[in-house]
Amino acid sequence: MGDSLTAGYGLSEENAYPAHIQRFIEKDQLDWTAINAGISGDTTKGGLHRLNWVLRSSPTVVFVALGSNDGLRGTDLSYTRTNLKQIIVELKKAKIKVVLSGMQLPANYGESYRKKFKEIFPRLARKYKIAFYLFLLDGVALKPELNLADGLHPNEKGQEIIAEKVYEFLKPILKKR
Repeated sequence: MGDSLTAGYGLSEENAYPAHIQRFIEKDQLDWTAINAGISGDTTKGGLHRLNWVLRSSPTVVFVALGSNDGLRGTDLSYTRTNLKQIIVELKKAKIKVVLSGMQLPANYGESYRKKFKEIFPRLARKYKIAFYLFLLDGVALKPELNLADGLHPNEKGQEIIAEKVYEFLKPILKKR
């Protein structure tokens, strides 16, 4: 469940990281289906509003990768935190395993705001005792050869790297079933 980073902005859906994760799942012969619930431009508020849509697919695990658009828009941090908290609470209430991905902002957003934004994610993960993936764009951010011309969205190779890293993190969780 995410925004344009999950949806695969500028790419076909089969080149977005959830589709790559599905291929890894199939290769490892695990009984899971990865569903791309990413919508370009989505915020934590949008994610909260479409939570019922996500729940209709009866997920067992939800990888939440939201918040980057909140940060890029300079949204009040308490608002972002509250929306993420509510998403986590609702998913847990539905007995769904939640994995939260950390997000970070470019340097031009000011060190104080960037630091406080980045801290939202691990704090929520600790508070709600959920799995925490440190940074969705690990190994991809700030590498022009792995991003589209806008410098924010991963290209096909960048999406593959995200998928490899996220899948390695998720694999032990998926194998526990």
